[in-house]
Amino acid sequence: MTTTAAEAEQAPQYLPQPASDTSHKGVLLVFAGLLIAMLLSSLDQMIFSTALPTIVGELHGVEHMVWITTAYILASTIVMPVYGKLGDLVGRKWLFVSAIAIFLVGSVIGGLAHSMPTLIAGRAVQGFGGGGLMILAMAIIADVVPARERGRYSGIMGAVFAVSSVAGPLLGGFFTEGPGWRWAFWMNVPLGILAIICAVKFIHLPRRVRAKPRLDYAGMVLIAIASTCIVLTTTWAGSTYDWSSPQILGLIAGAIVSGVAFVLVERRAAEPIMPLSLFRNRNFNVATLGGLLTGISMFGAMAFLPTYLQMVTGSSATEAGLLMVPMMLALLLTSVISGIAISRTGSYRWYPVVGMVFVAIGLLLLSTMTPGLAVWVICAYTAIMGVGLGMTMQNLVLVVQNSFSIKVVGTATSSNNYFRQIGASVGSAVVGSLFASKLAHLLTERLPASGAAGDTGSFTPDLVHNLPDQVREIIVGAYNDALTPVFLYMVPIAIVAAVVLVFIKHKPLATSIEPEAVAEPLDMDGATHLALYEAELDTENDVERDDEDDLDPRQEALAASSS
Repeated sequence: MTTTAAEAEQAPQYLPQPASDTSHKGVLLVFAGLLIAMLLSSLDQMIFSTALPTIVGELHGVEHMVWITTAYILASTIVMPVYGKLGDLVGRKWLFVSAIAIFLVGSVIGGLAHSMPTLIAGRAVQGFGGGGLMILAMAIIADVVPARERGRYSGIMGAVFAVSSVAGPLLGGFFTEGPGWRWAFWMNVPLGILAIICAVKFIHLPRRVRAKPRLDYAGMVLIAIASTCIVLTTTWAGSTYDWSSPQILGLIAGAIVSGVAFVLVERRAAEPIMPLSLFRNRNFNVATLGGLLTGISMFGAMAFLPTYLQMVTGSSATEAGLLMVPMMLALLLTSVISGIAISRTGSYRWYPVVGMVFVAIGLLLLSTMTPGLAVWVICAYTAIMGVGLGMTMQNLVLVVQNSFSIKVVGTATSSNNYFRQIGASVGSAVVGSLFASKLAHLLTERLPASGAAGDTGSFTPDLVHNLPDQVREIIVGAYNDALTPVFLYMVPIAIVAAVVLVFIKHKPLATSIEPEAVAEPLDMDGATHLALYEAELDTENDVERDDEDDLDPRQEALAASSS
């Protein structure tokens, strides 16, 4: 590469500086605030699982049941790349505060909702904020903790998912049976305010001095269109509309056209929302594909498991939440233990592979469930799945973050999580569609023609278990036969994910945070200036650096010049 002295005069001038002067105590305070925000977001992916039967029964919207979960996931998926890129461009602190505020607005809308459309709208607004909470929290911890030490923190972050996977259904059940399911929304208000206070007071990140950002509006619109088309296709195809219907064919065409247009736009954008250069990195591709497959299998299985436990085993909403505790404990333990082990040894390659093998085994066992199966056996099956998820999710994020410089870590993290969320959206939508259509077919086929069971679209657990024995057994059998085969469909997906993750290439974890650049004039000679500019361009163009030298190119240029 050749760069003239004149070009060098136009280039940014850089002064290496510490990425953060945050002390250990300061890191812990920042981390506490991030955990509160992550808990808010992850809780809201699971808290309505035990309340779903009651909500759709009260609002008479069983046909829209899947959208209470899917609306949140879809909205958060669409905005993830936006938050990631904006965080890299303008800084993450106030963007993080804004995301919390949007999440709180959605919670208020949901808490006041008296119809399914309003409730779904509130969930979507929550998702627009929740997507930023997850991505920005992951990126902020990368701003203040080196990759080698980040394992123990990411392990605890993974444990947040474990806690929410049980606390969510448990709280949902408690609110449903107690003050009402609307409190699943209202509880977010004090927690959100606390998270905002912690963010404003404790998060102190390096100053970013950059020109006015050139936002990729076209990319934002196109990725939103493509994501929506994909999820609507998986939600409606085969249930609301036939696969060959104009609606589904139009959505498929829309996803393809907008996807191709997105790639073309990103190739030319000044600040692409999802730079195509990311996909030149092997570990990013492997971890992203593995994350997508993990999202499909994880959310496809977990979204409707609490509903199954209520309807089939006769558990109350609270009891169904408690029955998820074994999975939570397994996920929590393996997440924290694997994170500590990675920080101590620096080795991380095989944890996600082994984790997905456990997920596949757990799914296979769940597909064998019957109405008469002992509850402790079901708990054991979910625990096996929890072991696998605890070894996989947060470690894939660590792999991605370790593959890129700190100045693009937000974009890389959000892009990776975007595809995992696409998997979650597709998994939840496909399972929900298959489950709902199969359940409706079985109920129509098996229930007495006299209509003794009432409106099949308004079943709640209490209503089902107060029906005559003969009718109740038919409904319970229909729920079991509609859902358990779906678990079996997810097994090959988990196996493929394990195989894909074998191809992760080990790259030593960075032991320090790469200095960020600030655009301020420096007193340096032309040769040093030119060397720094060339080093910066090399870093931009050579995204995948598989050598084991972790020294920043700008530091190398300075050292060479001074010698």
